Amino acid sequence: MNSPQLRATTVVAVRRDGRVAMGGDGQVTLGDTVMKSRARKVRALKDDTILAGFAGAVADAFALFEKLEEKLERYPANLTKAVVEMAKDWRTDRYLRRMEAVLVVADRNHLFLISGDGNVIEPDDEVVAIGSGGSFALAAARALVDHSDLDAPAVVRASLEIAADICIYTNQDISVLELGEGGE
Repeated sequence: MNSPQLRATTVVAVRRDGRVAMGGDGQVTLGDTVMKSRARKVRALKDDTILAGFAGAVADAFALFEKLEEKLERYPANLTKAVVEMAKDWRTDRYLRRMEAVLVVADRNHLFLISGDGNVIEPDDEVVAIGSGGSFALAAARALVDHSDLDAPAVVRASLEIAADICIYTNQDISVLELGEGGE
């Protein structure tokens, strides 16, 4: 007997004009049932200098956040090295490689998508999105960056709202975090 598939997220991050924002919707769905509508899928790490968001199994995401925080402590001034080392561990560790999640990590200089198959992707266009509604949010964010004067937090919020109008696994309970120009 197959267990119902957990669908739980849309997360999008944008770097624009020296500002970095990341947001996620709040819906967690199990099969055809909304189990939670106000989940928080983005968080600030390392004294609010790094933003991280997840799509996937919540327990796995929290374990991965802990692993990421360990790598950030080990490589405090080098987010790129920290995420690459984390991806290596995730791919090769017997326990970690079974985790079902995808992460987005951002600081003032970088945006990364990290997955358990060893991918560490830094997008060319300073926009990344993951999760059930990720492709909708990504398309919306790219269009808004290219054809509007909205700042990074407004692009994130608007793209999540657009995704929520399209994707049944994404809702309008949106949380957005921002790293300011001073890294706040």
